[in-house]
Amino acid sequence: MLTYEPDETVAHRLDPRSKLAFQIGFAATALAHTSPRALVALTAVAGLVLAATRVPPLETLYAYRFALVILAIAPLVAAATLGPPWIDVERGVASGRASYRVFLILLVSAAYVRSTPVRHSRAAIQRTIPGKPGQILGVGVALVFRFLPVLQGDLKTIREAMAARLGTERNAVERIHLVGVLALTRAFDRADRLSLALQARCFAWNPTLPPLSLSMIDLPVFALALVLALSAFV
Repeated sequence: MLTYEPDETVAHRLDPRSKLAFQIGFAATALAHTSPRALVALTAVAGLVLAATRVPPLETLYAYRFALVILAIAPLVAAATLGPPWIDVERGVASGRASYRVFLILLVSAAYVRSTPVRHSRAAIQRTIPGKPGQILGVGVALVFRFLPVLQGDLKTIREAMAARLGTERNAVERIHLVGVLALTRAFDRADRLSLALQARCFAWNPTLPPLSLSMIDLPVFALALVLALSAFV
């Protein structure tokens, strides 16, 4: 699971609001343009972002392994037809380009997660979106970033325990049933413990958030985000 890692890179020193703006601009232009030239340019940008944040490529690919399987299968499903010619290459290529664009967006989002503390993400959201909607969204983002790795750890523990007890010898349906039931049980238990912990710590909707400040290095990022967002309409 990708998590925040302290470092001294330029991306770590950026304000989270500028990084969120870049995320939005990159996603907008990636979804709007499908030409090979645009994909090459977006690939170069994503590569620069990963290098700037020192994101390990293999670890990132492993973290997204389930999503990558779905993205890889999508073009095959799109290309298949129920009658002659049985395989529509044009549809498969179009779906493959769409999958690749989603893959690039995932890589850029991995760079954001790697370089931004959870509290800073919550502060950026709540200070950008005023009122209760911003508070709810900020809390939701913070809980997802903190809760999802715990659930993934529980799922890994369940699978390892099944393997140690020769659970891999069971048929696929039975394995899926056992893992699903145990995972849901763990998730509900975690949710109950999280609720109790929040009450014990006097959870507040509007806590003291870390200070955020824009600097000169954020200006080029905002400018690039604006260019990317506008390019979606060109």
